[in-house]
Amino acid sequence: MASPLDLLEALARQELVITPTLRHLEVFTMRGLLTVLWHGDPDATAAVVLGGGAMGGLLGPADGLYHWLGEELAPAGSGIGVLRVGWRRPNDIDLCTLDLLAVADLAARGGAQRFVTGGHSFGGAIAVRAALAMGEWTKGVVTFSTQSAGCEQAGGVTAPLLAFHGDRDEIIPRAASDVVAELVGGPAEVVVCEGAGHLLSEAGEQLRAHTGRWIRERLSGAH
Repeated sequence: MASPLDLLEALARQELVITPTLRHLEVFTMRGLLTVLWHGDPDATAAVVLGGGAMGGLLGPADGLYHWLGEELAPAGSGIGVLRVGWRRPNDIDLCTLDLLAVADLAARGGAQRFVTGGHSFGGAIAVRAALAMGEWTKGVVTFSTQSAGCEQAGGVTAPLLAFHGDRDEIIPRAASDVVAELVGGPAEVVVCEGAGHLLSEAGEQLRAHTGRWIRERLSGAH
């Protein structure tokens, strides 16, 4: 059976080392360009794979949370990689799910055996779907302002879920995160960010205080 990375049918790939702990990868396919910003050692034994919303993007919510997570979780020697995924075709749920899985596959070929998936808005559904596909390799799922559409099979996800949602989200109601939490088969926690909108910019400090620690606990091997 073909692996997710093989299913991309890549035409070419290029890579640039930006810093000792950050690489920029581009994978060219007939269905678009897959972009990856990879923080950490390429042979890390654990990985966090993060996707943006329906419009794409690599920064994540809360004014660059994904970049912060990369710097916080993946210094040299940490054993954790953080991979930020730029969709080939934003808002295509099947292709974006393959994108996240292909990037996880890339990390696995480097040595990763434990994963946390994450996503903002539309990307939250992708994180749930990818976690379901990866099964026991998934140790946690973290979502930010997630939609519930696309999460109908989330009962098969046994990894813990951490879902953040603003109580002033102008695009997706907080109830969407509640629905996903109810669907997920594993433990689930919904954190309501008071005064925060869809981008969660008002909750940046709250997210930074909670998310990094939670991910580390999931990837520690104790769960």
